[in-house]
Amino acid sequence: METQEKIDLLRIINEQVSSSILGGEEADYTALENEGYIKIDRSSVQWWAVITPLGRAFLEGNW
Repeated sequence: METQEKIDLLRIINEQVSSSILGGEEADYTALENEGYIKIDRSSVQWWAVITPLGRAFLEGNW
């Protein structure tokens, strides 16, 4: 995933407080989770993600 794609997705998650993961987006969200930028809650029927402190720091450094 390109840096700008990461920034765009992190901005969406940050603005929404949490972000529902829609079909087809799982790979992008998983990539961000693997880098430590978000945490995915897979315990509910509709998975959702929240930004982590590392994700906030990455986002703030690229604004």
